[in-house]
Amino acid sequence: MITVLSNARIFDGVSENIIENGAVVIEGDRIRDVTSGAVRLSDARVIDCRNRYLIPGLIDCHVHACSPTYNLPVADHLPASLLTSHAVRWLKGALHRGFTSVRDAGGGDVGLHLAIERGVIEGPRFFFSGKALSQTGGHSDNRPADYVPQSGCAGYAGCTGLVVDGADAVRLVVREELRKGATQIKLMLSGGVTSPTDPMWMPQFTDDEILAAVQEAGTRRVYVMAHAHTDDAARRCATLGVRTVEHGTDISPETAALLAEHCTYVVPTLSPAALLERHGARVGLPPAGVEKVKGIITLMARSIENLTRAGVKLGIGTDLFGEEFHVMQGGELKLRGEVSPAIDVLRSATSIGAEILQKSGELGCIRPDALADILVLEGDPFADLGLFEDAARNIPMIMKSGQFVRCSL
Repeated sequence: MITVLSNARIFDGVSENIIENGAVVIEGDRIRDVTSGAVRLSDARVIDCRNRYLIPGLIDCHVHACSPTYNLPVADHLPASLLTSHAVRWLKGALHRGFTSVRDAGGGDVGLHLAIERGVIEGPRFFFSGKALSQTGGHSDNRPADYVPQSGCAGYAGCTGLVVDGADAVRLVVREELRKGATQIKLMLSGGVTSPTDPMWMPQFTDDEILAAVQEAGTRRVYVMAHAHTDDAARRCATLGVRTVEHGTDISPETAALLAEHCTYVVPTLSPAALLERHGARVGLPPAGVEKVKGIITLMARSIENLTRAGVKLGIGTDLFGEEFHVMQGGELKLRGEVSPAIDVLRSATSIGAEILQKSGELGCIRPDALADILVLEGDPFADLGLFEDAARNIPMIMKSGQFVRCSL
């Protein structure tokens, strides 16, 4: 079956030059042709976009599908079946918000990936890390300070992370996650907001532990992504071969230049900082986290400016926990638009996201041979990135792999 999306204003994911009166020809799960002007194919289904914007499906490079609450010490003890049920609902919601690909930064696994690929559940393309790896007392170690295990130096595993210490142990765990199909490996290299015992400035993992993960990921031609709020953690990412910096809250101009030199990507996550500063205590963020989150949004905005000036490529990440906040996923683009031009934000959410996923040319673009992940918008994203906050109203057509998720054109 051939489908033609005609009379569209096409943003291809890269160029700021819009294709006016454009048409996209889709055959099977891929784009066959992109052109300006009318397309006449006798056997095609033609859908008139009526001069609406047509863009690639969005890519969220930092999600947690198994994320019902910001109170991670509580979430860590929920039954796995309950976490999976929450994930199923989240994945369907993400797709219907226009995110046709997501990268899970800890907790999502091969089961969710296979459920989507086999059509058991509805969801976006799912790139997963398995468990995020943390040292003892690090960002994924959600045990409170007054928790004293009776079994000595036992490890700890939660809903999103796994505690592991020593280069050999890291190497073993990374091999195991890669055996299970992980598309990237996640490390925690600085303190975080939700974890109870590690200050934000705390460096985590030794260089040898980080290098073990980077080397093992390289054997599978995949990469390491790292939770890194601090300037020091970001510098270690650049020098030790970590490919993407997550959050990048407080990055100096000097470190931004180093990241650019090493072609390291950064995925800022403005949404959780903005929301938790206002609602953290109410939604169960532990008191230590409520204190940590203060001022992060200002620091992150300054970092984005430093990174942009240095030429670092930025992805889009939301990092939202809790069903109350999941629906705000599209708001990340509006927040980024407060510190970056709309064209930069849209590239981050499409073609640069595809680069991060190692799917450049296949995802995040409107071009021949790319996978047909496509949105048609009600409104002008270059004038109003806020339209992504209300996908039900402003995204009348969502297509993934050439199949309509929604079409009310």
